[in-house]
Parts: sequence; structure tokens; C-alpha cells
Amino acid sequence: MDARVSELFDSGNGSHGGASNVKQGNDYAVAHKKACVKNKKISKARLSRNFKPNNNAPYLPPELKLVNPTQYRLEHLATQMKWRLQEGRGEAVYQIGVEDNGMLAGLSEEDLRTSLTTLHKLAEKVGADITILREQEVDYDSDVPRKIAEVLIRKVPDDQQFLDLRVAVLGNVDSGKSTLLGVLTQGELDNGRGRTRLNLFRHLHEIQTGRTSSISFEILGFNSKGEVVNYSESRTAEEICESASKMITFIDLAGHHKYLKTTIFGLTSYCPDFAMLVVSANTGIAGTTREHLGLAMALKVPIFIVISKVDLCTRATVERTVRQLERVLKQPGCNKVPMVVGSTDDAVTAAQQFAQSPSITPIFTLSSVSGESLDLLKVFFNIIPPLSNSKEQEELMQQLTEFQVDEIYTVPEVGTVVGGTLYSGICREGDHLVVGPTDSGHFNILTIGSIQRNRSGCRVLRAGQAATLALGSFDRSLLRKGMVMVSPEMDPTICWMFEAEIVLLFHAKTFHKGFQVTVHIGNVRQTATVEAVYGKEELRTGEKAVVLFKFIKHPEYLKVGAKVLFREGVTKGIGHVTKLQPKAHYQLSQSEDDEA
Repeated sequence: MDARVSELFDSGNGSHGGASNVKQGNDYAVAHKKACVKNKKISKARLSRNFKPNNNAPYLPPELKLVNPTQYRLEHLATQMKWRLQEGRGEAVYQIGVEDNGMLAGLSEEDLRTSLTTLHKLAEKVGADITILREQEVDYDSDVPRKIAEVLIRKVPDDQQFLDLRVAVLGNVDSGKSTLLGVLTQGELDNGRGRTRLNLFRHLHEIQTGRTSSISFEILGFNSKGEVVNYSESRTAEEICESASKMITFIDLAGHHKYLKTTIFGLTSYCPDFAMLVVSANTGIAGTTREHLGLAMALKVPIFIVISKVDLCTRATVERTVRQLERVLKQPGCNKVPMVVGSTDDAVTAAQQFAQSPSITPIFTLSSVSGESLDLLKVFFNIIPPLSNSKEQEELMQQLTEFQVDEIYTVPEVGTVVGGTLYSGICREGDHLVVGPTDSGHFNILTIGSIQRNRSGCRVLRAGQAATLALGSFDRSLLRKGMVMVSPEMDPTICWMFEAEIVLLFHAKTFHKGFQVTVHIGNVRQTATVEAVYGKEELRTGEKAVVLFKFIKHPEYLKVGAKVLFREGVTKGIGHVTKLQPKAHYQLSQSEDDEA
């Protein structure tokens, strides 16, 4: 949205301005005047310095007036709306009463209502619903009050093609992550003793200790009218998928330090769109909070913060935690602009700006027991747009099929089932793929049985979507986490050794040849030995170098440019793959080759 529109919503009710999720330009010139509870001012220069526009989204001019359009104009507007929805992957935001140049002309009450009626007809014509996000009066030299409005258009779901966003949930142990997800997905408040989180736990020891040790998935849906669709009213996962136009898939990760490798695997393997860092109001930044924040930033996952348990603290304690977070976010290593969300307008603004500017970091303060400010978080999830547009997804879908194997199960009467994410291409029931590499570097042929997304049947899986695939009687012992299932036409590069340009974030002594670390590259997690450090004998904290790694157990399928994260005890480092040393071109296992 134009800076003037942002200023208007700011001045109207003391909250932040709004921005269209399908617009470009000067969106953050006046992004946020209330960056913390004490109403500290953030200068326009600083915001413009931190703002990097999202070049993926097209520039879409706002609509001034939609009063009694001709049939030709109506058809033109319907075509334009269809294109907007396609570019926004099923969502678009319209601004009524704003001229193409950003001038806040405003409309009379009668014209505004007529325009909204026309917009409703257009939405019906293209199979969508409209939701009024907010209205505001403008200062105009006229006796008749004039208003502008911001409207969300969302496609009605068809054939399970809902918009799916993945949110990784991070935070220190006992910060209230699982409880918050239980409240959001079950539709009922907690009793203060963790009742709602019991439905999320997967193991008996998690129920006994109250601590998450594995990765679990929970879903929160929104229908085309922006209403919450969750497990309340005895809905099943299949019913939620059928009625939702937009789905938020929460990846609940472990907070305890001894489960850090599981948390890293969740961040690197499941490709989350966003990360939600949960901080307890009464303990503030403690334990693994800083580490989780650093991991999300190292992997370039946009992060927002939720301060939980505000019902246990005084207002002064909550404010102290907010100030503590703001200090950390403003540090040179972070360079974030904190944005405290205190009203519905703030939540709308935060959702739109957060997706377009990597520097904006919304902060919510809420309670899972009293329900305070939970609605603001739901508004945020409802409006937050996807990071990629339809064109990028189309390009990925046109590539050869590549599915990352993250989980392996054996289901009675179904057989072997794998869970993971389709990185590229399209996957259908009955497709023939090859899976590997095995310890010897071979690939095995398999056939896809049924496909499920969010626990409900699905006929076609598209690039970027997570799902579980039934493989029938395929031998489970031939599978492991970190494998890939690819199209037989692909020539996957498998290697024992690879080079990576790394930065050593922390090491107690020196990092040198012969050192062993656990390497995380996408869904690959394996111990590797440092074979060489080019140009240097050893590395110290903060230094960069190109390093040659060698896996110690089995070869892996890697790509140049993939992000690398490695650790060993307190040693940590990040980087990216620069060169592969291929073992050989892949080959089918001997038995499968004979059958073929």
C-alpha cells in the first residue's frame, strides 16, 4: 500500500498501516510508528534502509471506484481479478477508494457499499469470496464523509488445491509451544496445566514429561470467508481439508537442547515458509531461544515472535520481555525491525509487510489460558501471503520429479509409507520412480500407490507440497531418511565428497583437517570428516574458508548451492555447497536392473 494509505490507518486508531500483499514500491516508508509498548519512533530512513522489495509479486494498482460498471468493464474486472488470484496463489487484496497514484480520494458511504457489492459479484463470477479487512475515513474537503476500504479476495477451494503454508514452531523448553498449537488447532483454551498439548504428543515419555522430543504436524485451516476451520465441532482432518481455502501446517519442534539435532532436521528438511519463535513472558530469552533464532536466520527463514503466558505476569514483566527481544533483534547480527502487534489493524499490516520485507519482525503477546490476543494471531495467519508466486511454482512443476524422504512408516494393511516434500515436478498415483542412494550408491525402482496430504486422500501432488506416499510391499529396509525419490529420466549426482564455502560461527579451539562434524544439508543428516581446508591450516571462530568434507557411512544425493549447516558439541558453522565430487552416475541395483 502507498505510504499515505499506511499513514491514514495509523492515524485513524493509533495502530499501524496496511499494505497489499500484491503490491510493490514504497510500502514501508511509514511501516510502523509503534515499534514497542513505549511507542518508540522508528525513522523513515531506517525503514527504507532495511526494506528490500519483493520482486516476485506484480505491481497491481488499487481500485478507485466500482459503481455501476458496464458489462464490458465487468468482464474486464473479472479477468483482472482472476489474474490477481492466480498470481497470489488464490489470494488478492483490493483497495477501494485509492487512486492509481496512491491519492486517498475516498468514496461516499453509498459509493463504497455499491463498490463492495460489485466486488462481491465479481468474486462470485470467478469462484471466490470477499472479506472486508478494514475501513477508514479520510480527511477530505467535503461535507460528505469519505472512506477507503481494504478487502481480501480468496478463492473457494476446489479439488484440494488449497494454499498451504508451513510454519516451524521454535522456542525454549517449557515456553508453551505445543500448548499454543493445541489451542489454535483444537479450538479450546488450555486449563493452565497443558491439557490441550496432550493431543499433539506422539510418545508416552512426551506425555509423562510434557516435553516434545519428536517432530509433529498440526493443521489450522481458513475458509474462503476468512473463518477458522479446525478440530472444534468434531471435524476430521479430511473435513478440514475439504472446507479450507488456506491451510497453515505447523511443524512442532523440540525445545530441549538434547533434541537439537531433531530441531535442525525439521528446519532444514521440511522447508518451512516461516518460523514462529515462542518466548515465555515470565522467563524471557533463556535456554535455546537465541540458538533457535540464530538457526532460523542462518537458514534465511523469515521469523516472527509470540510471547506466551502473559496471564502469569504483570504488565511490567511483559514489557520487560518485549524490550529484551527488541534489543536482541536490533543487534548488528540480526538487523531486524521489531513490530509489536496490539490491534487487528496491526495484525493486518504485520502480515502483509512481514512477507515482503525480511527485516520486519512482528511480536505478539498472548495467553493460551485466558485467550488474550489469540484472535490477532489468527488474523495474522489468515492474511499472511505466500513467499513464492504462481510463476515460480509453475517452473518447479515443469521440472523432473524429486521427492525428499523425511519419514518412513509401516502401516497395517497398507505396507511401507514414506513422508516428505516434493521438491520439484508432479507426482501421481501409479507413477514409477527410483529411490536411493543405497549404501553402495544404487537406486531401486518403486511404484507410488496412494497419496495423502494432511491425512486426507490426494490424487496429484505438486512441487512444494508435503505428503505421505504409500509404496505397497516395497522393502522398508531399503529405505532411510535422507534418500530421494526421483524420476527415472533424471541423472542424480551422488557423492561421498563435496566442497563447501563455510563460516565457522563458534569453535572452542581450532577447526582443521581430520575434524568430524554432523552435517545437515536439506533432508541429509550424516557425520562427515574434514578432508582439507583450502588456503589455511586451520580455522578459528568467525573465519571463512572452502572446506572438503567426506561422508563416513554412505554416499548422498546433493546439489550445488544447497545450504550446509554443521555442528559438533559447541562447534557450529554454516555455508553452501560449491562443488561435488561425484561417485559415478547412478545405476539401478543389480536385481532391479535384471528385471528391467
